[in-house]
Amino acid sequence: MKKILVTGAFGQIGSELVPALQKEFGTENIVCLGHRNIPADFKGILEKTGIDEIGKIEEIVNKYQIGTIYHLVSILSAKGEKDPQLTWEVNMGGLKNILDLAVKHGLKIFWPSSIAAFGPTTPRKMTPQKTILEPTTMYGVTKAAGELLCQYYFLKFGVDVRSVRYPGIISWKTEPGGGTTDYAVAIFYEALKTGKYQCFVKEETSLPMMYMDDAVRATLAIMAADSEKLTVRTSYNLAAISFSAGELALEIKKHLPLEVTYQPDERQKIADSWPESIDDSLARKDWGWLPEYDLARMTQEMIKQLRENKKLLA
Repeated sequence: MKKILVTGAFGQIGSELVPALQKEFGTENIVCLGHRNIPADFKGILEKTGIDEIGKIEEIVNKYQIGTIYHLVSILSAKGEKDPQLTWEVNMGGLKNILDLAVKHGLKIFWPSSIAAFGPTTPRKMTPQKTILEPTTMYGVTKAAGELLCQYYFLKFGVDVRSVRYPGIISWKTEPGGGTTDYAVAIFYEALKTGKYQCFVKEETSLPMMYMDDAVRATLAIMAADSEKLTVRTSYNLAAISFSAGELALEIKKHLPLEVTYQPDERQKIADSWPESIDDSLARKDWGWLPEYDLARMTQEMIKQLRENKKLLA
């Protein structure tokens, strides 16, 4: 088989998608591109280069006979607001580099969009698949523009590029990394370490979320789907659970003593511009998407895994 290249292989999604790909296709068939946060015990094929070095990436494509790229490199929402110029260069420049390689080498592409593509003018409850995209962050701008760029390369050049709009992703393996929804990860760490957490969004702030295992399953599922059944070539809405910061705190309190205070910062404005819930009926219809984790199951799993991996809490 042709090999798979994963850019951003050691980021939030990549760190858990890579092992799933290795398990399904064989470690020898997965090439990881990255230069930061590489685990000391990493086993697999590793190439170190930047996403802006298109010549080197093309050499990697040729060297390993790559057939599919999961392009995960991205600067996230809160970090993106601190350096909008870099965010545009990495998120949009990197995506265009990958799509150009796809045209030249006949590659299949996965690229993640996000609920950040929406904005304050988007319907907030059960946000439909086709709706207003007027994001107010640079991260969101790159996601909205990226969706259109992906569709353009499909229509113009026939590139088989597939995408989902991830909600907030919750994982025990990677610490919070600059996203607006990262409070939903940090609260578990602090609950186990100190029993106290200061939340940077309001108690009533409700956002779409997803446990990482579901996010990985969704990614593999859309890439395995019959191309003819896909009716969306911008990015599919994807949903699992929606809850408020207060509801998450109450669920954790069923298992652990926890005191939460709420002190909204600049990320509150970003959260207020995003949906509360998502209509992902097209993903369910076109490629059979169904989440497995609700709030209760996710909470139990997060606490269980963090307790078993205490070094993460050090």
